[in-house]
Amino acid sequence: MRVTEYVTYDATGLAQLVAAGEVTPAELEAAAHEAAQAVNPRINAIVETWQADDRPGPGSTPLAGVPFLVKDIGVSMAGRRMELGSRLAAGNIADADSSLMLRFRRAGLVTFGRTATPEMAYSITTEPAPYGAVRNPWDPERSAGGSSGGAGAAVAAGVVPMAHATDAAGSLRIPASCNGLFGLKPTRGRVSMGPDVDEIFNGLGVHGSLSRTVRDSAALLDRIRGPEPGDPYFAQEPARPYAQEVGRHPGSLRIGVLARAWGGRRPTAPVADALARTARLLESLGHQVEEAEVELGVEWEEFVLADARLMTANLTALVDELAAAFDRPIDTSTLEPETLAGYHYGQRVSGAQFVAALAMRNRVARSLARYYDGHDILLTPTLPELPMPLGAYAEGAEALDGLGWIDRLNDRSPFTMAFNVAGTPAMSVPLMADAGTGLPIGMQFAAGHGLEGLLFRLAGQLEQASPWSGRTPAVWAGDHPTP
Repeated sequence: MRVTEYVTYDATGLAQLVAAGEVTPAELEAAAHEAAQAVNPRINAIVETWQADDRPGPGSTPLAGVPFLVKDIGVSMAGRRMELGSRLAAGNIADADSSLMLRFRRAGLVTFGRTATPEMAYSITTEPAPYGAVRNPWDPERSAGGSSGGAGAAVAAGVVPMAHATDAAGSLRIPASCNGLFGLKPTRGRVSMGPDVDEIFNGLGVHGSLSRTVRDSAALLDRIRGPEPGDPYFAQEPARPYAQEVGRHPGSLRIGVLARAWGGRRPTAPVADALARTARLLESLGHQVEEAEVELGVEWEEFVLADARLMTANLTALVDELAAAFDRPIDTSTLEPETLAGYHYGQRVSGAQFVAALAMRNRVARSLARYYDGHDILLTPTLPELPMPLGAYAEGAEALDGLGWIDRLNDRSPFTMAFNVAGTPAMSVPLMADAGTGLPIGMQFAAGHGLEGLLFRLAGQLEQASPWSGRTPAVWAGDHPTP
């Protein structure tokens, strides 16, 4: 299959070709490698590729034979490196598949590489020291977001139709917005973190994917959802497969719009205009749309402080574990300034402060849950501004302590973190673009606990009403025909 044809299909479409015998998984993988070779030198999204050892039979699942990439953190693949974007973990090779990797294999996906992540996934831009900055395919001088920025850039540029992503503070939704993709963060406990860990960042982190179509994300979540023995908690099983929700009418929904973030940050003019246009689109589809007042349950400063304590304490434990495993020092030779600052801050977090931070998590979850007594959906911008220029996040980072870095990330992405704390599903939908630059602008939709099905129904309706699949970025594999 030629690359110019390969990029016209989503994952579901490619799997249907495999099931019909029109193309083989090996042919699709070859096209994916060609696409990567064509665009990765310009976007730097992929850390490593290999010849996949997965060869699923045709038609074994709705995704059988589809080329796939995993993020360089959070999922272990036997015999392959997972280095967490860090010099501290360089050369780390997994000795077994994680639960999620086993599910990717059972889904029939052909995993042939790993995508870049910022060090320890500890940023919302992907510019790791070992591999360099990931560049946004829409404007290579701008960030592709983070921490799943490598996945976002690879999917947006046409290397694969979807890729693995994680989200502990917006790390899936932010790259979705920056790269013009669909990304849904599932409910806490929807996808197992096993077997080596029970939860990531005390339940803030989840697994998901980035895709160019809604149906692909739904199909993949159907294949990877569900608990494993020993999981600390799990989400209630949906009434029907998510793939069946995408074409169902969502009904007339009560949608609140939050234009000003909890910390007081207002979106820039292009994003505010996109939010207003989205509200009008929703009204035209028969939804009830109104401005919303949503109580966070805590003051913003307390939220950021507790967030910093949770994240840095977890970071400190991870860094200590890696340093001991590889017998490496914990200093500027192994860690970037913001990670090292977070490590030292986490060393000073007391047990009582950590427990108080967990109490904040509970208060936020209870407060946001009350919002859904009167509404079905909450709409916000995914990000308050267009994708940032490369290097902007790191300016002055060496002068920040662990709290200062977390405060910077929350200021740049003030709408996403609350839903990680609450553990509820939220999605970024690439509905709009900036008229001046052509850059994509994602809109975030959040729902109550366990209601991914509702979000998929709404996303499917929006995809039909305002299609985005015809938009392609400046760096696009389809512009590089196979010789």
